Amino acid sequence: MAKFIPYEKLSKKEKRKIDAAGRGSWNGLNPVTRRPANPRAYNRKKAQNPKYDPDSVPFSFALLSCASI
Repeated sequence: MAKFIPYEKLSKKEKRKIDAAGRGSWNGLNPVTRRPANPRAYNRKKAQNPKYDPDSVPFSFALLSCASI
């Protein structure tokens, strides 16, 4: 049987071994604390011009394309 040595009296190397054995994995969980965005804070994405949407089709172009059908 191994002789008991108090943790405080162990060498730095032995303490590291014990500490590493006691640590587990987070199993895919990210331990970073998250908070919702402050609604009163300035948001660059929200401040962009909402009228301009590059994916939308202009109304006049849609009207012209429908008229030719």
